[in-house]
Amino acid sequence: MLKSEDVRAVAPALEGYAQKFVLGDLWKRPGLSRRDRSIVTVAALVARDQTVELPYYLALALDNGVKPSEISEIITHLAFYTGWANAMDAIPAAREVFKDRNIGVPELPPAAGPQLPLDEAAERQRATRVGEQFGQITPSLVQYTTDVLFRDLWLRPALAPRDRSLVTVSALIATGQVAQITYHLNRAMDNGLTPDEAGEVLGHLAFYAGWPNAFSAAPVVKDVIEKRPH
Repeated sequence: MLKSEDVRAVAPALEGYAQKFVLGDLWKRPGLSRRDRSIVTVAALVARDQTVELPYYLALALDNGVKPSEISEIITHLAFYTGWANAMDAIPAAREVFKDRNIGVPELPPAAGPQLPLDEAAERQRATRVGEQFGQITPSLVQYTTDVLFRDLWLRPALAPRDRSLVTVSALIATGQVAQITYHLNRAMDNGLTPDEAGEVLGHLAFYAGWPNAFSAAPVVKDVIEKRPH
């Protein structure tokens, strides 16, 4: 992370906003835990391929209770949701942080192993719907979505389903992918994310992904929350 004096030498107002609102207020708000804010921030930075501040926020995530195995899994997950190259670009920063903290392979999730249980009925319904919509034009996308994402990646136990959903929703908002938010926010709330937490994610990401992305996502988030049973 850039030092305060370096920022002040170029943009004094920016440094002032950072101290007053980002560090002095945003990260202290009670609506989202510091651990969750770290997950949201890391997801946004990886999703947007913004690696300059990534070492600072990875270290902060560890300090806020995000496990090394969870950081590893977040990067792996985002390879699928924001592109392979973005995940690969995050590797050097994570490698340096892990090296500084003496974090080794034994603390990281294995490439394969036991998986979380699959909700067969829900997955069958999802796969059928996607297959009917897109199977004729892109069978490879439909097949990989079923076999790799929902029958493998989403069942990896190193990241809890709620956290995996939080990573996905954060990345979608941060990259302006509003068309995908409805499905994944509903899934996140099924996995335990509350409406208040969803609202805080938007406020947090305004600083880390920009106001336009936050406000572009706000109507979709509002619609999902209002349509869910109370």
